[in-house]
Amino acid sequence: MRKIFKIYLLMSFFAGLFAACSFAAEGSDNQKKFFKDEDLLLTGVYYYPEHWDESQWDRDFANIKKLGFEFVHMAEFAWCFLEPEEGKYEFGWLDKAVDLAKKHDLKIVLCTSTATPPIWLVRKYPEVLRKEFAVQYDHGARQHCSHSSEKYMELSLKMVNALAERYGNDPHVIGWQIDNEPQAHPNEISEEAKKHFQDYLRKKYGDIDSLNEAWGARFWGQMYGDFSQIGFSQRNPHQYLDIMRFSGDETAKFLDTQAEAIKSKSKNQWVTTNYIPHLPAPAIGRCRSLDFVSYTRYMIPVYDGLGKEGFRVGSSFAISYANDFFRPLSDGIYGVMELQPGQVNWGKINPIPKPGAVRLWLWSVWAGGSKFICTYRYREPLYGSELYHYGVVGPDGVTPTRGGTEFAKFISENAELRKHYDKNFSAKNKSYMDRRAALLYSAQNDWELSKNKQTYRWNTERHWRGYYEILKSFGAPIDMISESADFSKYPFLIVPAYIMMDEKLVDKLRSYAENGGHIIFSVRSGYMDKSGKLYEKPFGGLLYGLTGAKRMEEFDMLPDQKFSKIKAFGKDFEWGVWAEIFTPSEEVEVWGQYADEFYSGKAAVLHKKIGKGSTTYIGVQSKDFALEREILKKIYSDAGIKTLDLPEGVLLEYRDGFGIILNYSDKPFDAASIIGARKILVGSKNPDTAEVVVWLDR
Repeated sequence: MRKIFKIYLLMSFFAGLFAACSFAAEGSDNQKKFFKDEDLLLTGVYYYPEHWDESQWDRDFANIKKLGFEFVHMAEFAWCFLEPEEGKYEFGWLDKAVDLAKKHDLKIVLCTSTATPPIWLVRKYPEVLRKEFAVQYDHGARQHCSHSSEKYMELSLKMVNALAERYGNDPHVIGWQIDNEPQAHPNEISEEAKKHFQDYLRKKYGDIDSLNEAWGARFWGQMYGDFSQIGFSQRNPHQYLDIMRFSGDETAKFLDTQAEAIKSKSKNQWVTTNYIPHLPAPAIGRCRSLDFVSYTRYMIPVYDGLGKEGFRVGSSFAISYANDFFRPLSDGIYGVMELQPGQVNWGKINPIPKPGAVRLWLWSVWAGGSKFICTYRYREPLYGSELYHYGVVGPDGVTPTRGGTEFAKFISENAELRKHYDKNFSAKNKSYMDRRAALLYSAQNDWELSKNKQTYRWNTERHWRGYYEILKSFGAPIDMISESADFSKYPFLIVPAYIMMDEKLVDKLRSYAENGGHIIFSVRSGYMDKSGKLYEKPFGGLLYGLTGAKRMEEFDMLPDQKFSKIKAFGKDFEWGVWAEIFTPSEEVEVWGQYADEFYSGKAAVLHKKIGKGSTTYIGVQSKDFALEREILKKIYSDAGIKTLDLPEGVLLEYRDGFGIILNYSDKPFDAASIIGARKILVGSKNPDTAEVVVWLDR
């Protein structure tokens, strides 16, 4: 939560997010029993009764209810209060807090406190502590115990079982959060983690010869004679991929085991965890026992926006992308467990959000279809590591902050929209759905690209986000999907920098195109197999039958600040990051050619009709993605689908029979042509910066 973003800011998108997506939560009908469609979105707030004098609890719960919140989130970092000595549980204080929440008609979300074990645990069992290369973790941090520690799992489960036995059948407890912002730890090197890794490899490869072959261990004489010899060296890129996969599985096992313990003792209570988009990538999508996933999002100072006050508003893509990523993971059910209500305290600078920005973020979460939103936190702390981190109320414990008043306003607006909900008119806008697209995404591709960038100008996040932002400007709904998804639901499928592929995926893509789908491949796709080894064929050769390339002759990249030209559709474009030079086959349309360098006139963009659909391979990353925008616009137009041309920072979404426009730009936006004569329920047809407009789309 919060300070962890200092690390986030230093990390590239190498960790990606879709880690093989083996997520196998319960079916959609079972998930939907937890939420009523007519509620649209539930609102909650973090409250830490253990931080405050008990005489203030009743007042605080009363004020939480008065502001309109519907649930409180408790017991997140409370293990030392729940179990002050090993095996000695003290639930009296939490019972009182739960009873007060009930008194004020507030539902409750409880958290397993495994992110912050008590001091007795780490001193009595120091082997549970994480060790990462030269760093030995100790008490006083968070996430400082190893997910590979069997003793830590044992002690965690004892505490979790005790919690679940006490509150698992309480009808006021609606759900559970496992841990807090769990992260996989690919740099973990403890002896126990090493043993688990060796066991993981035995199970995966069966014999050491198969591992040596998969890892290309002949290179540098890295051959192993037995699994017991293997450690955590990350110099071998194929070993690195397995380390990342393993770390994700270890974290998923840690979460799943807790989830299963709670479910065995609870009734009609959902179980989730709150991920940080990007950072905990190896674990996301690997859990099998969560009912759905949720995420944490802090907008400033992580994400800069547009114009002179953009740093006070944040980027339009940050929440939108997280919605579009997490929603498909559990069949449309997701929540947002943390959203900041004001300033934070962990950035290089921590500016005040622009008035209206907090409400804009709330509506951005709502627009994506989230089932709930919870804010961290109700009261601003008076001590500890998060001094100056705003809450819904200030340090006096009663006066709402600006963010607190914006939460209250949003809550009242959401309540008004509930009055207009009609299950018979809850479908999304047809023209909006005609534009729908998916981005095929795999964290493993990001891990590989981070290990072998080839140019310091390469940024995987920026690459896929270029395509994402173009589609959003078209007014297209987007899902981030894995290879196991049903491609046929989407007229358009973007496959950006998908470097590791196999024949099974190629066959699935071919079938999708033959049946009318339109595939857009980008650079660096299809070079490698799933172990990260190059195919014994020309670069990208796995895709030649799909893309219509006869051969990729070479690929190129330029020094920083240098750009070369490419011609397409009678216009000049610039590129500098990556370029692939093709010899096309006869049936291909060449949509772009290089205009300088020694390969001037060579093909850069290939388009091929396949069955009822098509494939387009964009073999270049252009400056500001101007070329890619023109290509996508043509693909949509050729398919007979009209697109919008929304200004940068303006988003259009639909959900539950409502339309919504969110303005992250630095100018007012005239939405009259989109809304038409429909009834406006929130805002106006000309929303300014940090404003929204919501209308009844019927």
